[in-house]
Amino acid sequence: MNKEIEVRYNQWLNSECIDKKDREELELIKNNEKEIESRFFQEISFGTAGIRGIRGIGTNRINKYMIRKATQGLANYIKKNWTDKMAETTQKAVVIAYDCRIGSKEYAMNTGLVLAANGIKAYLFKDMHSTPELSFGVRYLKTVSGIVITASHNPKEYNGYKVYWSDGAQLVEPQSTGVINEIERIKSFDEIKIMSEEEAEDSKMLKILDDSIDFEYFSEIKKQALNIELKEKKTIKIVYTPLHGTGGRPVLHILKEMGFESIYPVLEQLEGDGTFPTCVNANPEDPNAFQYAIKLAEKVGARICMANDPDADRIGIAVKNKENVWEYPSGNQIGLLILNYILENKKNIPENSFVISTIVSTPMLDVIAKEKQIKLYRTLTGFKYIGEKIRQFEDGELEGSYLFGFEESFGYLVGTHARDKDAIVTTMLLCEMIAYYQEKGTSILEELEKLYKKYGYYREKIVAVTKVGEEGMKENSKLMSMLRSGKYKKELIGKKIIYFRDYLNQIEKNIQTNKENLIDLPKSDVIQYVLEDGTYITVRPSGTEPKMKYYYTINSNSEETAEKKLEEVVRKFEALV
Repeated sequence: MNKEIEVRYNQWLNSECIDKKDREELELIKNNEKEIESRFFQEISFGTAGIRGIRGIGTNRINKYMIRKATQGLANYIKKNWTDKMAETTQKAVVIAYDCRIGSKEYAMNTGLVLAANGIKAYLFKDMHSTPELSFGVRYLKTVSGIVITASHNPKEYNGYKVYWSDGAQLVEPQSTGVINEIERIKSFDEIKIMSEEEAEDSKMLKILDDSIDFEYFSEIKKQALNIELKEKKTIKIVYTPLHGTGGRPVLHILKEMGFESIYPVLEQLEGDGTFPTCVNANPEDPNAFQYAIKLAEKVGARICMANDPDADRIGIAVKNKENVWEYPSGNQIGLLILNYILENKKNIPENSFVISTIVSTPMLDVIAKEKQIKLYRTLTGFKYIGEKIRQFEDGELEGSYLFGFEESFGYLVGTHARDKDAIVTTMLLCEMIAYYQEKGTSILEELEKLYKKYGYYREKIVAVTKVGEEGMKENSKLMSMLRSGKYKKELIGKKIIYFRDYLNQIEKNIQTNKENLIDLPKSDVIQYVLEDGTYITVRPSGTEPKMKYYYTINSNSEETAEKKLEEVVRKFEALV
């Protein structure tokens, strides 16, 4: 066994700071070298959204000890960078939320107790709450930071920890590097301060939040409605499921407040449950997550199903077409429909309005933005960069105003009440949009087809390949190095390369003219090819999971040829890598 791994394992095994039952878990794997290596070959690290991983005892696992260490690093950063000027507008405090997952409540409390021991007040939601409300809560309570305990849409074995700054968005530079550096400086458990729950409450450094913040959040969401008086709100049947997560209570409250009278919740999936007993994958990107919803829809005669992920920052939908077959619009398609609905119905859109999306979201956005004369800004993958742009608009660092933002991974934000994707406001607006089109005698699938006929048939596909452990990480690194080396200089999958974009080295090269431009985005381990026929192929390692992600986009003049072309592109590139 690698000596460093063995040292880490023995430190945990013999530490009095590790609870007896957790040391017993480590004792059980004493003769399992492979398991020890998996748990201790590295320290779980910050990615695009904090730390996320499989629950368990070890440095490469999510547990209360790694949560405490991350929180101590954040506390150290706050204390070192706190200024009198910040104190004029911001509390030296952190608001904490958690979702339904196993361990979330315990991790949230541990987070609060470490902050309290460091002289930083902790506001803790009394029960599970969504990620977007945490984002809202940071700005509402004027705290310097926020934390949500969640693993979003990952399998039940996972949990995670996302950190927000005072603008309500996830950490960006310089805070992200600053916090990471402080975490890495912590070398032993003795450096981590923690107090008891009783001490924290007695000292007023831990405050459990009541329901009042919920109603402030709901009030902001309702402001985003575009067509309040719709007759179809009373009759349109929609099935909704939070997939055992945090969305159930707020979504049903909002829809009732907005006049929707025929919403059918999937009762088996309404209560929070981190074991996700009715779905293998609580991910609204996966059609299998809709099994219970569709069963209920068939029973009540609904043609629309909606699902949120466990922390309610993503939404997926299932729609019954004219042939009575269920379709599952992609994240890009949902984003395009929402944008089109906003452009058709929102009044007094400022001239200098921006739609913000990511470098891996559909290029169809560029075509629509040009035709509608609205501005489009693309960020790196991660909604924190979209949140950052909202702040820059409001602070005057950028000229313009925010209209709408979305990621292809089923994340959308309408309004600026939150600075992260918000599936609760999106669910409300989608229900309104569906009712609006039904009142007009059309449907969202028909409206999507109109967009394709006007702008071209764009099709996208994401393929994620999981790599396990240290060897898997090395394989991913080797592949990125090979693509970055220029091995494919002129052609890829039999097509001429027009643009080669290396976001790590921040270079865009026009292969035909040999001209290079600087990419004005933060460095990121991403490679993107734009081919002669408008095909996009993007490759990046996931920032929060042990995966390599491949993004494919093509366009064609018909649905049939588009599907065939997409299959061919994916097949050829997969054979290559």
